[in-house]
Amino acid sequence: MSSFHLWRAFAAGLMAAFVSLAPARAETLDKVTFGTNWVAEAEHGGFFQAVADGTYKKYGLDVTIVPGGPNENNRMLLIAGKIDFFMAANTLMSFDAVANNVPVVTIAAIFQKDPQVMLTQPDAKVGKIEDLKPLTLFVSKEGMGSYFQWLKSEYGFNEKNVRPYNFNPQPFIANPKSAMQGYVTSEPFAVEKAAGFKPNVLLLADYGFNTYSTLIETRRDIVEKKPDMVQRFVDASMIGWYNYIYRDNSAGNAMIKKLNPEMTDDLLAYSVAKMKEHGIVDSGDSLKNGIGAMSDERYTSFFNKMVKAGVVKPDLDFRKSYTLRFVNKGVGVELRPNKP
Repeated sequence: MSSFHLWRAFAAGLMAAFVSLAPARAETLDKVTFGTNWVAEAEHGGFFQAVADGTYKKYGLDVTIVPGGPNENNRMLLIAGKIDFFMAANTLMSFDAVANNVPVVTIAAIFQKDPQVMLTQPDAKVGKIEDLKPLTLFVSKEGMGSYFQWLKSEYGFNEKNVRPYNFNPQPFIANPKSAMQGYVTSEPFAVEKAAGFKPNVLLLADYGFNTYSTLIETRRDIVEKKPDMVQRFVDASMIGWYNYIYRDNSAGNAMIKKLNPEMTDDLLAYSVAKMKEHGIVDSGDSLKNGIGAMSDERYTSFFNKMVKAGVVKPDLDFRKSYTLRFVNKGVGVELRPNKP
């Protein structure tokens, strides 16, 4: 046999071996670790759903979710290279990262609306946000440094009526002429259970507080070195959220309850219903571009509001805080019912 034919036989053998190995390689999953910023709850449901129903696996990912909590700091683990993705609370965290040269970037925004609300008692006769001004306002330290500064600059609020909020609803329940901060997905439920009345709810997002919330962050080096893996994680997470919000979410809820037994079926159902009712996950740009959607216009608008409120400096290069590379592709929109 000539050397040419020997080479062809050798090459054919190599090709056959490669083909035989291809299926095994395709089945190898990329191990990914995702850290949330609090204990397992419905507000994280799409991520747990994507693990529990096999969506991440379909996208070639073996995802481990590391729940956060009062004594955990998963963002530090992201920065230190111990985890691959982190769930940041809102856009202000992203701005702060740029201000402090933290090498992370936002790659998707799960919540189109921040769930931050102010609650009042039924007899308080509050119909709009300005009606809160005469009331005693229970606001957390974090709230004072963020949304309350916006309430001051946008609506003329004053600190004189503010009292510390320590995540205990009893002072609010005891004072009919007060308002308390909370999340639309949880605190109204807790107040109703504790006090026996349904509080009035004012969602700050409906009055112009247009931060994104529940963001997916990763390190810049991961975006540069593993863009395909990042895209698959984002896409699979979006599918998980569609399934959690609109379809059978029992698998995701079972995982949440196992990790956090305080999450009852009633509370989980309430949280999902409120996310749908208020368009927390799916509204605005996401209706066309898919869950996780972000835009330059929205970031610019919120940045300008925070500059006006004195929360961020006007020279901050806020565009470094995010990238639109992995979103706005309409992934999963076909899973939404006709009437979102």
